[in-house]
Amino acid sequence: VQLQASGGGLVPRGGSLRLSCVGSGKISGISDLGWYRQVPGSQRELVAVVRRRGQINYGDSAKGRFTVSRASKSTVSLQMNNLEPEDTAVYYCYALVEDNLEYTFWGQGTLVTVSS
Repeated sequence: VQLQASGGGLVPRGGSLRLSCVGSGKISGISDLGWYRQVPGSQRELVAVVRRRGQINYGDSAKGRFTVSRASKSTVSLQMNNLEPEDTAVYYCYALVEDNLEYTFWGQGTLVTVSS
């Protein structure tokens, strides 16, 4: 599975961005699809994920400001509103693939920079 993310950029504090991710390849096995983010020197953290049966989980930093949506088995978007400088990070699209075993796939990352 290949994941192609897009939509990052530079926005001022309080602004909005929409990230998109499209999966390709053997997408039939995709179970969970969502977003993580990482700041240099820190661990990658959950932003939002849509599970196989539609359950949505948000990281604490995303609750109330970000909205994840999954248009298909292999397409997911993240609407980010009221962005803060602390949201500056590289955002990674993430897919969990189930094929007898579980495999994790990551997109190339898209940089979101929020200026103060």
